[in-house]
Amino acid sequence: MSEIQTSFDVVVVGGGMVGTAFAAALSGHGLAVAVVESRRPVCDWPAGEIDLRVSALSRSSQHFLERLEVWGRIQELGVSAYREMHVWDALGGGHIHFDSQTLGEPDLGHIVENRVIQLALWESLANADDVRLLCPAGIVDLEMDAAGTRLILTDGRSITARLLVGADGRDSLVRTLAGIETEGWDYGQRAIVAHVRPAEWHRETAWQRFLPTGPLALLPLADGRCSIVWSADDARAAELMALDDAAFSAALSEASEFRLGALRLDSARAAIPLRLQHTKTYVRPGLALIGDAAHAIHPLAGQGVNLGFMDAAELAAALDVGLACKRDIAGLWTLRHYARARRGENQFMLQAMDIFKQLFGNEEPLVARARGLGLSLTDRLEPLKRLFMVQALGLGRARDCEASAGRATKPSCAIGIRSARPEPPP
Repeated sequence: MSEIQTSFDVVVVGGGMVGTAFAAALSGHGLAVAVVESRRPVCDWPAGEIDLRVSALSRSSQHFLERLEVWGRIQELGVSAYREMHVWDALGGGHIHFDSQTLGEPDLGHIVENRVIQLALWESLANADDVRLLCPAGIVDLEMDAAGTRLILTDGRSITARLLVGADGRDSLVRTLAGIETEGWDYGQRAIVAHVRPAEWHRETAWQRFLPTGPLALLPLADGRCSIVWSADDARAAELMALDDAAFSAALSEASEFRLGALRLDSARAAIPLRLQHTKTYVRPGLALIGDAAHAIHPLAGQGVNLGFMDAAELAAALDVGLACKRDIAGLWTLRHYARARRGENQFMLQAMDIFKQLFGNEEPLVARARGLGLSLTDRLEPLKRLFMVQALGLGRARDCEASAGRATKPSCAIGIRSARPEPPP
């Protein structure tokens, strides 16, 4: 793509995992695409070093990345499969155990460093003739009109886009400049992330204990270590971050009930503030929001990036439908296909995780006993437990996205005729 090109069909602001995945999904569809990102991805790191930021990828996300032809590269850079999951409640005493063999699946998902996913996607885009990577660059302002959007970059350049896609995270500047409001609240919690070395083998199993001050997750890594996500109320998180390594390791081991023996801190620690947030609209003429720019979720089920990847897949499929039906890719006829496909599911997931957070944070004895009984009962009801596993794996969403891709390849424009009827805002 020409170095002097300044006009694009689609400009994606945010070159993280979701933004680059969306751009990769658009590549090869006859559109000129640009990705604006302020920082280049890390391209190499010392052998054996694992970044603090990891994601638990569901099967639907894996299938999406396979269709983008980057999953092989991600595996080459390093993934950690987990085959079982144990969840138990500190107060209620209930527990539930998930095993991939129950569904005839090889695993329940993979723990992957965020930088690994981003690098694999970035490499793919670097080899795409129809995608231009504008990096390092950010945006300072935007001007929207009926013809499209003019973006002013941090280096003084300006570019134009028929469709602007905000994939720039939960503090999205695109969303702010476009004047799109959000609803939600801070949880008053921080997620402490680090890596630990357990005394006992993790058995390729994810472990999660619900504590009154927030859930603790131990995610298995291929080298025998575990990545932890310890969500704790702000005061408790501050106490934990102030501890030295030995004292933190002791507190962590106790919080895990020594399920893997003593846990020894094996990395630095970081604390991330938690928030529930949902935009009031996903799309406007000439604009779409995806990933954390559209929704931010509590990490207790590890669904954040998986929801973002499904956003990327559905928006790409919606644009394909628009192109095939000769409709404007930046018009609401096209963009509402995406908004209808994703907003309801994302809203359900945000509400479900919020309910879980509130339920397991309640220290009332009767509530604790009831939820403990509920967990243990679910563990014994195999059909219900299988349903939970199917949802966690994202198998239904994977089939839906494949169906969306099929409709985009051979669309029925009758879908578009139905979509043309007056509808509520997306």
